[in-house]
Amino acid sequence: MMSGFGGGLMMLFFWILFIALIIWIVRGFGGRNCCSHHSGSNHSGSNALEILKERYAKGEIDKREFEEKKKDML
Repeated sequence: MMSGFGGGLMMLFFWILFIALIIWIVRGFGGRNCCSHHSGSNHSGSNALEILKERYAKGEIDKREFEEKKKDML
């Protein structure tokens, strides 16, 4: 009888951990994008700068254009 009770507790513990892990994973991947419209302009400005840096690194824009656009953002 005691082993059945202990096994039941272990199974309950397992399911609690499993559900917590799924919630943690969903929040980690979905949390960044679901509420991005609530962020301040400071965050969007840094995001725009990151995009500009990526475009410069890929060669889509030259240094002059990069500097002009960076100046416009600030």
